[in-house]
Amino acid sequence: MTTTTGATGAATARADGAPAPRVLLYSDDATVRAAVRAAVGPRLRAHAPEIVWHEVATATEVVARADAGGWDLLVLDGEADKVGGMGLCRQLKNEIYRCPPVLVLTGRAQDGWLASWSLADDAVPRPLDPLILQKSVAALLG
Repeated sequence: MTTTTGATGAATARADGAPAPRVLLYSDDATVRAAVRAAVGPRLRAHAPEIVWHEVATATEVVARADAGGWDLLVLDGEADKVGGMGLCRQLKNEIYRCPPVLVLTGRAQDGWLASWSLADDAVPRPLDPLILQKSVAALLG
């Protein structure tokens, strides 16, 4: 299952001419993906281009899409069934040259040390706090 939401990267650019941010969002749970998109919102700030969200529900799809490149940020669900986002993050960081920043969603605040093992650039615990999640995404997208 793959879903793309937001503006198309080719059609939308920031005022400085850079393309709209492209985010690969992985979770096997559609409600988690919807909660992330709702918490972050369609844009990082007023008058910014819409974020282009590309949702995937399997680890195989994450690896294929990440390997193809073109992402500004990967958001991985650390609690996904079968293949969790933390192990997947470590694999991507070790296998993809110039891997984009990775944000891992952890099951609880105490799992932050696992996120550091995974080589994640940042981690946000559940329950998701929209302000913390949006701040993390904005910081990682620069």
